[in-house]
Amino acid sequence: MVKDMTVGKPDKILWSFSMPLLFSVVFQQLYSIVDSVVAGKFVGVDALAAVGASYPITMIFIAVATGANIGSSVVISQYFGAKDYRSMKTAVYTSILAVIGVALVLTVGGAIACDWLMRMLDTPANVFADSALYLRIYIWGLLFLFLYNICTGVFTALGDSRTPLYFLIASSVGNMIMDVVFVCAFHMGVAGVAWATFLCQGIAAVLAAVTLLIRLRTVKTEGNYTVFSLTMLGRISMIAVPSILQQSFISIGNLFIQRLVNGYGSVVMASYSAAIKLNTFVITSFTTLANGLSSFTAQNIGAGLPGRVREGFKAGLKMIFIVSIPFIVVYFGFSSAAMKFFLSSKEDISAVLKEGTLFLRIVSPFYLVISVKLMADGVLRGAGAMKSFMVATFSDLILRVLLSYVLAKGLGMGSVGIWLSWPIGWVIGTALSAGYYKAGVWVPKDSDA
Repeated sequence: MVKDMTVGKPDKILWSFSMPLLFSVVFQQLYSIVDSVVAGKFVGVDALAAVGASYPITMIFIAVATGANIGSSVVISQYFGAKDYRSMKTAVYTSILAVIGVALVLTVGGAIACDWLMRMLDTPANVFADSALYLRIYIWGLLFLFLYNICTGVFTALGDSRTPLYFLIASSVGNMIMDVVFVCAFHMGVAGVAWATFLCQGIAAVLAAVTLLIRLRTVKTEGNYTVFSLTMLGRISMIAVPSILQQSFISIGNLFIQRLVNGYGSVVMASYSAAIKLNTFVITSFTTLANGLSSFTAQNIGAGLPGRVREGFKAGLKMIFIVSIPFIVVYFGFSSAAMKFFLSSKEDISAVLKEGTLFLRIVSPFYLVISVKLMADGVLRGAGAMKSFMVATFSDLILRVLLSYVLAKGLGMGSVGIWLSWPIGWVIGTALSAGYYKAGVWVPKDSDA
């Protein structure tokens, strides 16, 4: 099923299109969350710290896959909105082939550099072996990660946000079951949660690819299309490369923060591992809603309807505010209970709870702020205004990394200083993104709107 978002009420379209996307990312995030829950509850605090130590590195790979997803989705959406189905198919197949090549290169490079990456983060000796093992298994599944993400991007560009959801529900439920079986029944420890992710993500990727190829055959085109085009790859790269850089830059910044966190020992590492998973769950959910607005924007820009984009932005803000309120209530009011999902009652967890609870209570009130930034980013990205998009995003990240070191080390605030860097960076980044949206840098120059 494909969906034309250039007609109909923007608020209704965004809700019906974005909710399946939101549920999809919820189940996708369950992969990493369940890994941490099973490691923390059934293996111990050190296992939770081990999974968390490799998390910023896995996020770099996810960042590249997500950036490629976004770049291809925007271009495909624009062709779809313009009813140029021949070019649309060329963009789809070019994206798939290119991303497979990138995945293979990263798999080889990542496997070679695995131990070096963990040493670069100053990973403590007591969790190093498990951290490296988890990361190595994860790296061998990169082809599945990239293939699934590019297929999801194409489905989204065609207005189909439901198909990826069905695959993720089945895959995530399977991952939960296999995590418990591998760890509790087969006593595989950290390796068990990694292999569960590998296998379930692989099945989802293959099914998504087969379904997409079948779906594309139903889209009729006039004349032949090119399976791989360097010109098309160049156009996709104009959106994808900045998106990849933005996503990767964020992940690289998180590496520096993880290195800083590692210096405070296993307790702070374990609390950060759990709390950052909860925080990432929210931010990724918000980003997914913004990606829905990007597809809406791209289709309407392609159809020459920038006025509908403004209506979509207002509808998107209402939607993301409604979604953010429950997260704020739970993370601020029930942060301790949320942290306990990751921890075993067999160990002394009071120190871990204290640190994790503090992090959540500092960042959660600012979810309303970051949601505005992400929606403005959605419009900028969907319209191809990548320069403005990157300036706002990089400013947020650079400040967050610098502030974490200044506050934690320079001013002697310790881990609290790291946690405070999040809301400060978000406020500044939001001011920039909202300012660019308000200035209309995303409106095509030849538009009357």
